[in-house]
Amino acid sequence: MADSSTPSFKAADLVLQLTSTPSPKPDVSTFGSTFTDHMLTIEWSAAEGWQAPLIKPFGNLSLHPACSSLHYGVQLFEGLKAYRGDDNQLRLFRPMLNMIRMSNSAKRACLPAFDQSELLECIRRLVEIDQDWIPTTDESSLYIRPTFIGTELSLGLKKPARALLYVILSPVGAYFQVAGALSLWADPKYTRAWRGGTGDCKMGGNYGCSLFAQYEAEDHGCQQVLWLYGEDHQITEAGTMNVFVHWINEEGEEELATPPLDGIILPGVTRQSILELTGKWGEFKVTERYLTMSQLCSALKQQRVKEVFGSGTACMVCPIGHIVYQGENLHIPCQDNNSQLTSRIKKELKDIQYGRTPSDWTFPVKQ
Repeated sequence: MADSSTPSFKAADLVLQLTSTPSPKPDVSTFGSTFTDHMLTIEWSAAEGWQAPLIKPFGNLSLHPACSSLHYGVQLFEGLKAYRGDDNQLRLFRPMLNMIRMSNSAKRACLPAFDQSELLECIRRLVEIDQDWIPTTDESSLYIRPTFIGTELSLGLKKPARALLYVILSPVGAYFQVAGALSLWADPKYTRAWRGGTGDCKMGGNYGCSLFAQYEAEDHGCQQVLWLYGEDHQITEAGTMNVFVHWINEEGEEELATPPLDGIILPGVTRQSILELTGKWGEFKVTERYLTMSQLCSALKQQRVKEVFGSGTACMVCPIGHIVYQGENLHIPCQDNNSQLTSRIKKELKDIQYGRTPSDWTFPVKQ
């Protein structure tokens, strides 16, 4: 949370300008292509500080052509979801973790600090207003996209004196349109992030620069990129997901392992939830450790790998079935194996998100 001495907008000052012409609610199809009736905007300037939050009809933004977010990538975003439970109650999943991560990204981008609880309350009100857009099936949800951009009216590269924080909502279904396990292309010639960089922040530049490699992966018959780092080809992320390996490790222990948060890895909310959830089970070792392709290849040859999967807000948990690496097509055991950890994790997380399992990880939309 921002320090109490840090000036911030207040949810109590929220201004409502609701639409008089609500849009029809279409069926959810392509991820992130449909938007609700309203959006939240909060302006900031060094001269006047934070302005009152405003919920208004969804519409285009008006930006100066010299806007620093357009020229220098001074921007960041977040991603979280609202779920309609079997009891018709609306819940967010661990939203304060997103607020904390957004605050950390803002600091790295030289954008102004804000009170995380105040932003969460503004988001809650926005979701409450557009709650009719939240789908009724447990395969769908309302995706919440907070965005923070520098709107400095200058071509000079400097800390922005103006900024805009806004939030839009999108009803969504499955992130990946293809059913089954994903195939990944692993080639060290492309690097997603590096130590001392912004890989642990949710900044647009981390994603836009990945597109070229993504399309090359498709040329190799794969759906996503497995991002490697360093001369030892450390496994970092898969596409936009954190990566987990469930195996028998070198010491003969059953282990669920994921790369550590060393500045390269995005601290995913689903990642943290999986570590905490499986750690409470106490059934196998749960570890944050470095993983290399040579270790994975060796484990595959020795048939020690049970499952490999990715995790993230958009996809939740997604099994990985193939990795193309150095000319080889590595088959990864997944749902055809006796171990079905991904299915169990996904069920337990969904039961929490949709209210079937009571948990303090959920945040009610209706207070």
